[in-house]
Amino acid sequence: MARPERGAQVIAPYLSYDDAPAAIAFLCEALGFEEQYRLEMEDGRIGHAELTFAGNVLMLASSYPEMGFTGPAKLPSLHSQLQITVEDVDAHCERARAAGATIAAEPADQPHGDRSYRVVDPEGHRWIFTQTVRAMTPDEIRAAYAGK
Repeated sequence: MARPERGAQVIAPYLSYDDAPAAIAFLCEALGFEEQYRLEMEDGRIGHAELTFAGNVLMLASSYPEMGFTGPAKLPSLHSQLQITVEDVDAHCERARAAGATIAAEPADQPHGDRSYRVVDPEGHRWIFTQTVRAMTPDEIRAAYAGK
């Protein structure tokens, strides 16, 4: 598999997984990513992998504790979230659920005009999938939260 060319994306998340091959399988099956590139190291770990979703790149690798790069499973609290826009949040959630994903919050309309749900991958990374159902100005969003 050849390393893909990168497009206009200038910021790419880079995640660590204790079991990177299993994470790649989960992300592709449950969340709809496509594997583009994988660099397997002599010790069996994944040195680097690139997955795409709607033309955007997600980078990941096996945990390398000796370099200070580990996954969130052993952390005492959530350290980050990734938000991804999809066309149909409800259908995406059902795909994830059918693949055995842990749904942390069911699809729901949000005061800021989006509909979203949250899913946690097998090693503890939290993903928010969202779709805009109503475009709102910053003032409308502030008013919606103030009235909540």
